[in-house]
Amino acid sequence: QLLESGGGLVQAGGSLRLSCASSGRTFGTYTMGWFRQAPGKEREFVAAVTWNGGTTYYADSLKGRFTISRDNAKGTVYLQMNSLKPEDTAVYYCAAKTNSGISTVASSFGSWGQGTQVTVSS
Repeated sequence: QLLESGGGLVQAGGSLRLSCASSGRTFGTYTMGWFRQAPGKEREFVAAVTWNGGTTYYADSLKGRFTISRDNAKGTVYLQMNSLKPEDTAVYYCAAKTNSGISTVASSFGSWGQGTQVTVSS
């Protein structure tokens, strides 16, 4: 089970850090990802990190502003979001992928959280 937190309302240029806590004992073996979905749009890939944090991957448009990290001892993955823009407004979901390796495809991830709303005001 995955549970996101940390969303909220922030002004443009501000920062937020999302957290996703896992209750599973095998969290440390999963590739973890963040996706987002804005109203009326498809769910899109944001970032992913391999089981040991050794490899990270980002959507091209978000490189340099967003950082994904994980703490396997705490069973938690994070998404640090800086210099937020109104177009970053969306529901953000974390997801777990049981097979090793990075993926940007939502269907590759088998477990999903319920999402957390991020709203960036202009």
